Amino acid sequence: MIDSKLFATMIMGTALAGCASQPAVPSPTTKTMILEQALVGRTAGDGILVNGLTGQETKFSVVIDGTWDGKFLTLVEEFFYSDGAKERKTWHLTKISDVEYQGTRDDIIGTAKVYQDGRAVRLNYELPVKTGIGNIAVRFRDLLSLQDDGSIANRAIASKFGLRVGRIILTLHRTPQSTLADVGDEHR
Repeated sequence: MIDSKLFATMIMGTALAGCASQPAVPSPTTKTMILEQALVGRTAGDGILVNGLTGQETKFSVVIDGTWDGKFLTLVEEFFYSDGAKERKTWHLTKISDVEYQGTRDDIIGTAKVYQDGRAVRLNYELPVKTGIGNIAVRFRDLLSLQDDGSIANRAIASKFGLRVGRIILTLHRTPQSTLADVGDEHR
């Protein structure tokens, strides 16, 4: 659920570092994450991207407006970067069983696999990332878990050829409804 702009700083040249693996649930939780319950309405949060090559950290904020019609979950994401840039991305998730969804977004390659994994939800997708040597397809593995305090922890690993090139740590909280422009003003 993270944006491609964040990852442009992760890949420098063709060097890759660290082994990639699935993110682990960040802390024990007693609540089960169900996307269409947890992400309907407005959630907002702050996150950090850690470049796997340099250790450089990039901060960002995101606001997500989610709607559910009984089969389709739409997530409109507004990203606000520490350099002042902002982007808007929209996920379309189709529930195909009690534990599985298919997801699309205009900038991902193919279809995202989204599935229940115990109490957490995992997303697995590829995203083209612009680098100095052209676009490179990077694999993302996100893990979303509903924490006991009601927040949503999103941990993601970005990899190429099975090697980790970055990681993301994001915490989301429900917010009162306001316009995206109002929320964006807070991040300027």
